[in-house]
Amino acid sequence: MSTPTSTEDSVWEERIAAAWAAFEDYGEERAGEFRALVDGLVAELPADSPVGPFERACAFDSTGHSGKAVPLYQEALRLGLSGYRARRTKIQLASSLRNVGRPEAGVALLEPELTAPSDELDDAVRGCLALCLSSLGRDREGLSLVLAALAPHLPRYQRSMANYARELVRTD
Repeated sequence: MSTPTSTEDSVWEERIAAAWAAFEDYGEERAGEFRALVDGLVAELPADSPVGPFERACAFDSTGHSGKAVPLYQEALRLGLSGYRARRTKIQLASSLRNVGRPEAGVALLEPELTAPSDELDDAVRGCLALCLSSLGRDREGLSLVLAALAPHLPRYQRSMANYARELVRTD
């Protein structure tokens, strides 16, 4: 397969976005059809593209197959997925790891993301990390993360909520 041009990349991105926009139309009874649609789009990518396993993992994950998604997310990262999709992969992989009984691996994956450059996924990182922590019996840490993530979005009480978040994990 030849390397796509940026115009071809853009068209492909629009097509995969359209597939995801229609995801809810498939419902549980047609989940296999949705995965086949994604597989068809992925087949158009170069074999070594990290985007392919990422999109396939998302399709498995979104249709209730976390166990099948995990190795695909890992492959996408191994192949060098970068940028926004890489951060999404870490969040989604951590969630899938939690779902298959490996929340400690999810914590290890997401803790470094707390100090990564900030973007619109920061709250998702904290929310997913909180779930992984809760699965490990570390509920106070998880609650602290979600309160700290929530605080800036509140119309009032931002400072109080941020302080409560810190108090939950204070050790002195």
